[in-house]
Amino acid sequence: MMRNVTAIFSIIFLTFLSGCSVSDNNSNMVLVKGGAFKNKNSAFYGKDIKIEDFYIGRYEVTQKEWKAIMGYNPSKFKDDNRPVEMVSWYECIEYCNKRSEKEGLKPYYNIDTTKKDPHITNPFDSIRWTVTINPDANGYRLPTVAEWEYAASGGRKSKNYEYSGSDNIDTVAWYWRNAGKKYLTGLWAWSDIENNRCSTQPVGKKLPNELGLYDMSGNVREWCWDMRQPMNPDDLQGRTWKGGGWIGAEFCCVISFTGSLEGSGKGPDQGFRVCRNR
Repeated sequence: MMRNVTAIFSIIFLTFLSGCSVSDNNSNMVLVKGGAFKNKNSAFYGKDIKIEDFYIGRYEVTQKEWKAIMGYNPSKFKDDNRPVEMVSWYECIEYCNKRSEKEGLKPYYNIDTTKKDPHITNPFDSIRWTVTINPDANGYRLPTVAEWEYAASGGRKSKNYEYSGSDNIDTVAWYWRNAGKKYLTGLWAWSDIENNRCSTQPVGKKLPNELGLYDMSGNVREWCWDMRQPMNPDDLQGRTWKGGGWIGAEFCCVISFTGSLEGSGKGPDQGFRVCRNR
C-alpha cells in the first residue's frame, strides 16, 4: 500500500515539474491577437493586410537560451542575459528547429543543406541552403516582417507610437546615443561609438511596448523570414531585419523601417526573436 502511494506521489510530482517547465518556457512567449494594423506609423497601415493570432518572444533570444540549444556562444559581448549576436539567418533557422525538437514540437522548417536555392541571387550569400516551411507546424520560427511590425506597433492595443512602445526613443531602445558610457550628441559617427564603448545591453531593461514586448526597437537588429528583392539594379537581394540596434541611428529603430542583409551575414548588432503559430 505504501509503495503504491509513493509511486502515485512520484508521478504527480514529476507531472508538476514538467508543467512548471512548460510554463516557464511559455511565460516568455506573448500571445498577439491578430487583426488589421492600427498604428498610423506602420508601413502596413491602411493596407488590406490582416494578421492572424500568433505567439512572439517577450525578449530577444539571449545568449543563455542560444547556448542551451546550440552548445556554443558566438556573441562579441558575452553575457548570458544579453541578446545573442553574430548569428546568421541560417543559424537562427537551425536554432528554431533544434529548440522545437528539444521541446517536443513539430519543426517549422525543412532545411536542405546539400541543395543551393536557385532563387537566392545575392553573390555575398555564401550558404544559400534551400529552406521551406511546414505552415501548420507548432514549432519555433522567425516572424514575417508584417508580424514583427504588427507586434512592435502594439497590435490591437496600439497607441500610435513611432518606436515600439513610445515616441521617446530613449525610454524603449538601446541605440548609438545611449548604449555606451555616456550619452552621445551630434551626428552619428563610428569613432564616437567605439570610443564610447557602446554595446548590446541585457534584455528587458527599457520599457516594454503595449503588448509587453521588450527591445523591439534597438539593442540588436532582428532577423525576419522574408526575402527582400532588389528595388533597382544597384540593390542586392537579402533577408530582412527589423528594429535597429545599438550601432544604429534613430531612423533604424522606428517600427516602419526594414533593412536587409545576405542570409549568411553576421554582425555584433544582429540577433533575433522567435515566434510560433497559435
